[in-house]
Amino acid sequence: MDAEEVRERAGSLPSEPGVYLFEQERDGQRRVLYVGKAVDLRDRVRSYADPRSERIAKMVERAETIDFAVTDTETQALLLEANLIKRHRPPYNVRLKDDKSYPLVQLTDHAVPRIKVTRDPEDGATVYGPFTDKGRVETVVKALRETYGLRGCSDHKYSNRDRPCLDYEMGICTAPCTGEISESDYAEDVEAVTRYFEGETGVLADPLRREMEAAAQSQEFERAANLRDKLGAVEALHGEGDTAVSDSGGYQTTDVLGAAIEGERAIVARLHAEGGKLIERDRHTLEAPDGEGTAGVYRAFIPQYYAERELPDRILCAEAPADPDIETWLKSEGVTLGVPGAGREATLVDLALKNARQRGGTDDETGGLADALGIDRPSRIEGFDVSHAQGRSAVGSNVTFVDETPEKSDYRRKKLTEQNDDYANMRELVRWRATRAVEDRDDRPDPDLLLIDGGDGQLGAARDALAETGWDVPAIALAKDEELVITPDRVYDWDDDAPHLHLLQRIRDEAHRFAVQYHQTLRDEVSTTLDDVPGIGPETRKRLLRRFGSVDNVRTASDEELTAIDGIGEQTAETIRSQLQ
Repeated sequence: MDAEEVRERAGSLPSEPGVYLFEQERDGQRRVLYVGKAVDLRDRVRSYADPRSERIAKMVERAETIDFAVTDTETQALLLEANLIKRHRPPYNVRLKDDKSYPLVQLTDHAVPRIKVTRDPEDGATVYGPFTDKGRVETVVKALRETYGLRGCSDHKYSNRDRPCLDYEMGICTAPCTGEISESDYAEDVEAVTRYFEGETGVLADPLRREMEAAAQSQEFERAANLRDKLGAVEALHGEGDTAVSDSGGYQTTDVLGAAIEGERAIVARLHAEGGKLIERDRHTLEAPDGEGTAGVYRAFIPQYYAERELPDRILCAEAPADPDIETWLKSEGVTLGVPGAGREATLVDLALKNARQRGGTDDETGGLADALGIDRPSRIEGFDVSHAQGRSAVGSNVTFVDETPEKSDYRRKKLTEQNDDYANMRELVRWRATRAVEDRDDRPDPDLLLIDGGDGQLGAARDALAETGWDVPAIALAKDEELVITPDRVYDWDDDAPHLHLLQRIRDEAHRFAVQYHQTLRDEVSTTLDDVPGIGPETRKRLLRRFGSVDNVRTASDEELTAIDGIGEQTAETIRSQLQ
């Protein structure tokens, strides 16, 4: 790969944090030559057009492709880089030192392990990190030694001792070297330290907190302040890693899937985590199911991908696959399928979606959209969609994309009047957004363009709301079935591979996902009240919700309406009524 090829490839990368991999084809397979991290992928990879050393120049010359993965933070890129290096063992990472060298914590492979902060771990050692703040990690290791007494001396100093060293006198080592503690008791302390580094912060934080509170009660305020600072470092260390997968609930392995559709193809990004730590990522291309959205992509991908691979303990998706047979199959295999709505798992799903949407191309989607519509460049676009179940639990979503990228902090959602009328629901949703903007009650900037999920009717309802409120923002719609772009003046039937159509599809699909997620959340909240009613099982509860939509409606339903539901007799109807009063 010459300098021009490097610059060309770098120009197609996003200006975001992430990791990059220089790769070489060998025997029909890709071999990773080098893994690096970057705050700005585009700038960092471009620098390889002028290699800083002969060794790097040789690596670039041998490389044939450059792969990448985006992350949310620089720290997350750092951890992913470390794990990819560990997994692929790229030859040009072995002796090469980057601009920064990040500290690790190792527990040596001995009967009586030694704990140490290092940048060059020993063979066979259990390694944790890397970490970005050396001072913080040293504070934590010292706190661990003060609490659990793990040795920090070299093997040379450890062997052939006849009395404990100064560390024992200082209370930071239990002196297994002279038998002051048995190897079995020492092993229990090592296990506690291991649990801390694997995420169980309370193993160290709880005793420190108790000690701090005791010092404060004894009016030893300086000591209490030192313990407070130490406790802060202990609790903050795990925050550095920004690991988004929780291993609570017994999940050892988790696959996070994100899907994006581009014309006639779909991209599925897979993030793989073990023990709560992100260790691998890949992207897969498949033909997009005709007429189906991203749920259909998950339905096609999951059985095909895992047919010849080991299933993880858990699979997280942005949307449930549109096939109950897949859910039944996964359940029978002991795999939990989840669609997280919030928390750390939702963060990882968003990251998988972000990787799926990275095309690595140089197409200017926003510029192409402006040219195709004959409008000014719309750098800020808001998408709108509604979701309900025959008028019940009606909600609306309002998502925001800035320069082709989701702006999650500007997402909004709203409960709507329960009515089985998509046009009226859309009119209410857009009127709500427009009114807040006109009255200066919305802290977001006005968008350059509104994208309505739907056809001519939904667009007309949105334009009615804009006219009523006097909010002067252009609006268009994207119809699902034929992917037609509808404007007030005409209908566009763009090519399936048009980049500007892909941009609108991503915004439309994200608005749909966000609306469906909120709708399902409301229905789940409603269902929990019915869980406590004797005689009401999952299937009957679903029938009640489909028929009545909310607990209040169930509560006020007549006996005739209740007993019309399959599985509900007069006695069950009476129980429902008495329990919900």
